[in-house]
Amino acid sequence: MEIVTTIGSEWKRQAIEVLAQGDLVAFPTDTVYGLGADAFNDQAVRKLYLAKCRSQEKAIPVLVANLEQFVDIVDRTTFQAMRLVERFWPGPLTIVLRQASDLADAISAYGTVGVRIPDHPVAQELIHAAGPLAVTSANRSGDTEACTAEEIETNMGAHVDLIVDGGRTPGGQPSTVVDCTQDPPRILRVGPISEEEIRSVLLT
Repeated sequence: MEIVTTIGSEWKRQAIEVLAQGDLVAFPTDTVYGLGADAFNDQAVRKLYLAKCRSQEKAIPVLVANLEQFVDIVDRTTFQAMRLVERFWPGPLTIVLRQASDLADAISAYGTVGVRIPDHPVAQELIHAAGPLAVTSANRSGDTEACTAEEIETNMGAHVDLIVDGGRTPGGQPSTVVDCTQDPPRILRVGPISEEEIRSVLLT
């Protein structure tokens, strides 16, 4: 396990190499630190489940850097999903759609994928360069989410190949999740974006 800071550009080269090898990289997001793997590499995604001690019944979200990556990983989008994208991305909203066939099978047991664009420059820069990443919080299931590189090193160091230290993250609630595979969309989890805010976009 290695820790690199985001000073300069070397961190990005190292992170891309680690991800390309099918290994795991921890990096800051707009909420907590995430633990990421290549979203198209099934074995790499399975490593996420093992590192987290996470049930494979719980799907792993995918973070993207832009709309081009978004449309590449979903089977199709919807008018309602795009209205939410335009209003809340980048930010703490995860949109669930049917997944594209070339995504790693281990992403989800249900043929769907939760997607969002994080509002964090380090996360966006890495994902823009490396491609869509399957990302879950960098902590064991049931443990407190990590907001610093040191917390990851202490609690998960043996399971992480590279930690990108971008300083303390703000923490806070997990993202709001909206299932757009059905009409009308269904709110699966309320987070920083309220039910009222979601409905105000969908009903106007």
